[in-house]
Amino acid sequence: MTSGLAVRGSLWLFLVNVVSKGSQAVVTLVLAALLTSEALGLVALAVALVNIGQVVQSMGVYDVVSRTAGDPRRVAGTLLVLSAGAGLVPALGLVAAAGPVAAALGAPGAAPLVRLAALSLPFSAVAGVQMGLVHRDLDFRRRLLPDAGGAVLGAAVTVGLAVAGAGPYSLVLGLLCAAVAAPLLAVLVGVRVRPGWDAAAAGEALRWIAVVGPGALVAVLLVNVDYLAVARVLGTEAVGVYSLAYRIAWVPYIMVAVVLGGVVLPLCARMLREGRGLSDVVGRFTVAVLALTGGLYAVVALSADRVVVFGARWAGAAVPLVLLCAYGLGISLLHVWYQVLKAAGHARRYLLLETTHLVVLVLGLFVGTRFGLVVVASVHAVTAWVLVPVTWRALARHGLAPPLRSLGRGVVGLVVAVGCAAVVVRSVGGVFGPRGSVAGAVVQGVVLAVVCGLVLVGAHRGLVRGLVRGVRR
Repeated sequence: MTSGLAVRGSLWLFLVNVVSKGSQAVVTLVLAALLTSEALGLVALAVALVNIGQVVQSMGVYDVVSRTAGDPRRVAGTLLVLSAGAGLVPALGLVAAAGPVAAALGAPGAAPLVRLAALSLPFSAVAGVQMGLVHRDLDFRRRLLPDAGGAVLGAAVTVGLAVAGAGPYSLVLGLLCAAVAAPLLAVLVGVRVRPGWDAAAAGEALRWIAVVGPGALVAVLLVNVDYLAVARVLGTEAVGVYSLAYRIAWVPYIMVAVVLGGVVLPLCARMLREGRGLSDVVGRFTVAVLALTGGLYAVVALSADRVVVFGARWAGAAVPLVLLCAYGLGISLLHVWYQVLKAAGHARRYLLLETTHLVVLVLGLFVGTRFGLVVVASVHAVTAWVLVPVTWRALARHGLAPPLRSLGRGVVGLVVAVGCAAVVVRSVGGVFGPRGSVAGAVVQGVVLAVVCGLVLVGAHRGLVRGLVRGVRR
């Protein structure tokens, strides 16, 4: 029963992410075509600062709903009061300090964008608590309207305003519309949280925040500190080029790893409450990450030189994109494994790993950013992969690590798939037309996806059969 719920939950969450992140991909294409690299850089900085504010307001409280042994509705009501109230603090702080912060980053033009985007924080706080209840029940169908629907609305607003000439404000206004819509749409599908206060629930949340909250803040810094460093050292135009590469490399992680991680935490928490072991299920999820995200990253990396379809001004994003694909695969593994550690109650270990990652990354960026975007992306990739064996060892100490046999099978399947796809590009790549051809980029992507897919399905037939059985249950 639990296996079937996990599979169906993964598929529903995947559908949600296909729609929502597909909408974001459309936004990226439109903005890359219509905005200058400097304008896209200003938007990226504003969004990065607001992302940090979102984590400050939540500090990991949503995981409490998935893990609690108490009444989840009572806990959610208490978290709503805590999180929505806390959401006002970073929102007001960003509105008040946007000017000095943007100036300190060397991008004073980002200040009005930051102020406008900060208004979304209280709304995203409410939606986060609602989604915590959905995740606890593995009922991801109910995320479709609030999450995907809100994203589509935001994308439509962004594209419409961008075409009308609103410039960088188009994305920020779209972000605000999506944030406001999400909690309202959640109510429409029956995810209602009544504000309340329960001292025991608040105590449980605060104890969790004390450990996981700093880890959540570290996690968001890990994916935003590079923007801040690039802006300060290389300027907003470089941020725009880097942002395009990062946005493209981010898609497989969001579409697959975040989906699987969203299922892993509540699933593992449930299995532990039932007294069941986790090693085998962690092994299956690890193989799924390697096959799915690895296959997608192979397609993206082997097609990176075609980033000029957005315009010749983006040619500098090609090499960073290849390196960020390696980084994306590494953090995809780390993300899923971190959810296992949190579900098993080893939040302090998770915090230590995340903090180590951030310290090493910041040191690397401090030394390397001045040498350009290729070095920045290289620092990201190397740091992530240094943490992969360290994290596996941390899981092994608690009997949670994926079996080495599963891990090896996943790696071998991915290497063969990448090799076959690389042979196709090297042998017949010229057939797909010049690098700036949109049709050529699409055809090449489809062909490489088919090649990788066939190899990976053949390598993991057992995983595919398990997926089919889970859907039928």
